[in-house]
Amino acid sequence: MEHLPGFRDFYPEPLPHQDVWSADARQYLFDKWRDTARRYGFREYDGPPLEPLELFTLKSGAEIVGQLYNFKDKGEREIALRPEMTPTLARMVAAHERNYKKPIKWFAVPQLFRYERQQKGRLREHFQFNADILGETDGAADAELVALLIDTLRAFGLTTQDFVVRLSSRNAWQAYFTQHGGPTGREYDFFQVIDKLERTSPEESQSQLAALGFSLEAVQGFIRSGEPTAELAAILDNLAARGLREFVKVDYHVVRGLAYYTGPVFEAFDVQGEFRAIAGGGRYDNLVKLISGGKAHLPALGFGMGDVVLLELLKARGRLPAFAARVEVVVLIEDEQLRAGSLRLVQTLRDAGRAVEYALTPTRPNKQFKQAQELHANWTVKLVSETVVEVQHLNTRTKRSGPSAAVLHLLAET
Repeated sequence: MEHLPGFRDFYPEPLPHQDVWSADARQYLFDKWRDTARRYGFREYDGPPLEPLELFTLKSGAEIVGQLYNFKDKGEREIALRPEMTPTLARMVAAHERNYKKPIKWFAVPQLFRYERQQKGRLREHFQFNADILGETDGAADAELVALLIDTLRAFGLTTQDFVVRLSSRNAWQAYFTQHGGPTGREYDFFQVIDKLERTSPEESQSQLAALGFSLEAVQGFIRSGEPTAELAAILDNLAARGLREFVKVDYHVVRGLAYYTGPVFEAFDVQGEFRAIAGGGRYDNLVKLISGGKAHLPALGFGMGDVVLLELLKARGRLPAFAARVEVVVLIEDEQLRAGSLRLVQTLRDAGRAVEYALTPTRPNKQFKQAQELHANWTVKLVSETVVEVQHLNTRTKRSGPSAAVLHLLAET
């Protein structure tokens, strides 16, 4: 029996073959995401993987249902597996925002689900790093979020040779739409065309723009100008003060397809163009108000970074470390009469925070030692009597003996 299409099995390294996913690599991503977010003062939150279907249709309309895993539960409630985290965050913050000082800086690492066609870099489930700031209108919050995105990718060893953050603005496009006589109420249709310019033929784009009263040539001219608006210039100046300006360029191709964005938007891209966008986000100042039915109104901005594209990029650039079993000590049991004492030794070491392995059943000494080498353990420890222990460092082959009660001290000295 196989897993469902678009879903993944995660195995410990070494992997049985190249078509499965590494649980160690996934944990490596999670650790880097969490470490970087906490350095920026973000706090972790989470929500349920199942939500009322209305939470997503309220924001995106009924058409999103075709992209969801949705069904009626046993209580006849219409529910869905979460396809994104932002609506859940908006719901949670709207319910209890008075309990938190502003700005709220939160992050999450949810698993998300979308019923859509599988393609390179996109599956029907993925894990995602979400980081959001709520309760702040100043562009300094936008710069802080872009800086977090940059430093998260830098934490994996990626540089300006690997990625660029393309910065744009819904406000700039809204002004362009209005100044050039765009039809009332058709802004989102216009944004959708702009969002797909790089993935759609010029002929099709020209046809779609013409239906809205625009020309492809004029739109491309605006994009080529790349002149930052005042709000974008402030973000760029903030990043320049941090020494991060070289990671960002103004690129009006970026507009983000989701309807709820209201201001600066951005996406991180692979410089070599081999992969889909690594991450993307922007400001969504009206979503909390929408989700709460007007009861709470907090400006907000955030981004998401999925694990699928990021892992593909790190593999392609040779940025993933070698993963091995994380065992520090192997306790050798060469005399079965000392097994009870050896188990006490195992427990003592584990209580002290050491990662310890040992042979569960009687095993030849040379096989136990070979296992220690295969696990890349730092030390072997064995009882030579009820009260005497021998510690050996496997790299230097240095040995020390002493009272079993002093095993931690012997490890430190060997």
